[in-house]
Amino acid sequence: MLTRVNASASLADRVAAVLTEEIRGGRWPVGSKLPTETTLVQELGVSRTVVREAISRLRTTGLVESRQGSGVFVLKPSTAPLDLSMDETFGHAPEIKVKVLQIVEVRRPVEAEAAGLAAERATDADIDAIRDALTALDEAVAAGGDGVEQDLGFHRTIADASRNPVLAETVRYLGEVMRTGIRVTRANEARRDDFIQQVRNEHATIVSAIASRDTKAAREAARTHMDGANRRLHDADEKFWAQASDTTAEPR
Repeated sequence: MLTRVNASASLADRVAAVLTEEIRGGRWPVGSKLPTETTLVQELGVSRTVVREAISRLRTTGLVESRQGSGVFVLKPSTAPLDLSMDETFGHAPEIKVKVLQIVEVRRPVEAEAAGLAAERATDADIDAIRDALTALDEAVAAGGDGVEQDLGFHRTIADASRNPVLAETVRYLGEVMRTGIRVTRANEARRDDFIQQVRNEHATIVSAIASRDTKAAREAARTHMDGANRRLHDADEKFWAQASDTTAEPR
């Protein structure tokens, strides 16, 4: 039996960690098939959605692959993946703040390059997709949501428009393993109306630069957005960081 997952931490990350440990420990050797989704739900005590998100994380790190109609199979690891996730070792305010700020530092050059290449290479259909992604984000926030999935989708759409599949996959990977940090960032930005407007303006500036085919302006707009996120996080008070551990927990 698998160890049941404690709901006090990010569930998808914890499930992914449990499955990763079992794979690396040899329970499921290379080429073997993972238990069915139903079995994992029962043994881990989590929802189907959490299991699916966890499997998605394993795919992102190259541990497994899904074969249509057959199931999920263990792959031969090439190198140990970077561990950029926020797990239980980052459960206190000072550690969470450090990790989230580090995430912003990593995203800055990656997002800037994605935006610059998108400005250079995006098709009209790509630009329409980027605008639609921004609209979806605005609508999610207006409806009271945290906008995390839509924010990730917006940046993934820009990366897709770069026409560089390696960069696009990198942005997807970073989005998956840094999801909790992005959730904390957005929770901070949702605290104040001026923060919300700043973020919206920054996103709109990125889209405008890409649509104008201005590579330099697109890179600068993306860097400015990440610098703004960094500044807003530094502006967060101690009370916010004390509550941040609650933000890192995902619902079942």
